[in-house]
Amino acid sequence: MNEVVVNVFAFLLGACIGSFLNVCISRWPAGMSVVKPPSRCPSCERPIRAYENIPILGWIALRGKCAGCRSPISPQYPLVELLIALVWLGSAVLFGPTLLALRVAVFITLMIGVAITDAKHYVIPDGFTVFGLVWIVATAFMAAFINSDSAFATPYDALMGALTGAGAIAIAGWLGEAALKREAMGFGDVTLMAVVGAALGPQRALLTVFIGAALGVVVFLGVVLPASRMRARTVDVDGTEVARLPLVPFGVFLAPAAIITLFYGNTLIHWYLIRFMAS
Repeated sequence: MNEVVVNVFAFLLGACIGSFLNVCISRWPAGMSVVKPPSRCPSCERPIRAYENIPILGWIALRGKCAGCRSPISPQYPLVELLIALVWLGSAVLFGPTLLALRVAVFITLMIGVAITDAKHYVIPDGFTVFGLVWIVATAFMAAFINSDSAFATPYDALMGALTGAGAIAIAGWLGEAALKREAMGFGDVTLMAVVGAALGPQRALLTVFIGAALGVVVFLGVVLPASRMRARTVDVDGTEVARLPLVPFGVFLAPAAIITLFYGNTLIHWYLIRFMAS
């Protein structure tokens, strides 16, 4: 198949999937179906016509406003559509029309969806994790059957990775809760790491938790903590004024950490073993 045709098709398909991802991000946290009702303006509930719903171009044609009530339409919609389109294009360019390209594109799409949803709504919907786990396990068996070279885990490592990832994050959450005297990790983070572990295997699952924690610490100390000192404060039971620290959704950091580990995890693990274990 002509390479240009493959790349154009990948970009267009990615844009359409990005459009659907926007629906998942907005509806799943509210417990709504992603099928019904059809897309409509959240302000006036005017149904969005098919030609207005064309990925990226529809938002530009409407100038970022509803055609009915003229309420602003979030730029998140075209930005997510463009980002996912580029992800699918990049996968096609790097790996060609292969199962590996499809698996990479779907995995990164899931991680982006998780990160955005967790950042906006402080929740990781089961729709992402259930689909992700089924998809990853099924494609692991497919890749093994056709003997496809892959950056993803084998079926056995997928099982071990799911258990390792979920277990590691559950233990981290338990320790955090004991130290902070409040919930430190949601169950969504546990299910997310089951998905990531199934995709990457046990060693890279643990590396993902480490990288995610490192990213979280950097962002918390460099951005969240300074900003919280300038925002609202609360009064303790004894009348003492104390800073109110905001919640930091861990999925926002685990998702990009999983993408980093997919591409560079084996290299980082090899570097660590050579650097620290050989001496």
